[in-house]
Amino acid sequence: MNYKLIKYSIEQKVALIKFNRPEVLNSFNKQMAKEFQSALRDARDNKEVRSILITGEGKAFSAGQDLAEAVPKDKPLADVGEIVRESYNPIILLIREIEKPIVCAVNGIAAGAGANIALACDIVVASEKASFIQAFAKIGLIPDSSGTFFLPRIVGLQRASAMMMLAEKISAEEALKYGMIYKIYLEEKLLEEAQKLAKYLSSQPTKGFGLTKRALNRSFFNDLNSQLKLEEELQIEASRSYDYQEGVKAFLEKRNPDFKGE
Repeated sequence: MNYKLIKYSIEQKVALIKFNRPEVLNSFNKQMAKEFQSALRDARDNKEVRSILITGEGKAFSAGQDLAEAVPKDKPLADVGEIVRESYNPIILLIREIEKPIVCAVNGIAAGAGANIALACDIVVASEKASFIQAFAKIGLIPDSSGTFFLPRIVGLQRASAMMMLAEKISAEEALKYGMIYKIYLEEKLLEEAQKLAKYLSSQPTKGFGLTKRALNRSFFNDLNSQLKLEEELQIEASRSYDYQEGVKAFLEKRNPDFKGE
């Protein structure tokens, strides 16, 4: 695909995806969503890619849906259900189903679908100037893009309800306190630190990371017995991987392992 509204590159086994509509705070229209989905699929299918890093160009991560598309002047309102179904649902499913670690670097405001896309990623880091807002209530909509799924599981039902109904801006410090993000970095250091993290992950046993992610996804639905059984099955699969064999061999030989994600 010819990318225009995102930037997509692969370097040192890390796929970097940057939202690239800084003039509108990286808000999503259908084309940008389609390009993002394409980049995620490419990173999923490219065997050279071992980890993925998502961030935004300019001062914002993403302000969510571009209302100029959803509420065009002098035209009927867009079909919001279609936008959710075709733009956002596939993005969230890809993020969760790709069995490679996905790091999200929130460089500024993350609002609406932008906030919830970030929360769906595996490891979220943020600039000291980042903020999160469940902005849907301001226009009479409900949180989509898996917001009602992940946010209450992260912060609890009471706090999630308040965030969604009051649409208050949550600072990076508050997000860290509530468990929404992993770490905060200085604005000028964010991308560098996020790239270090993604590069480190790409050198590790990513086969096992993928299986871990599969287990975490299933943990949202399984009872204890089912989850224990799943852990047993996935542990057997992990123990048959090249990475496990290499990790044990390197440990016994007292050297650094050379993992391949296989």
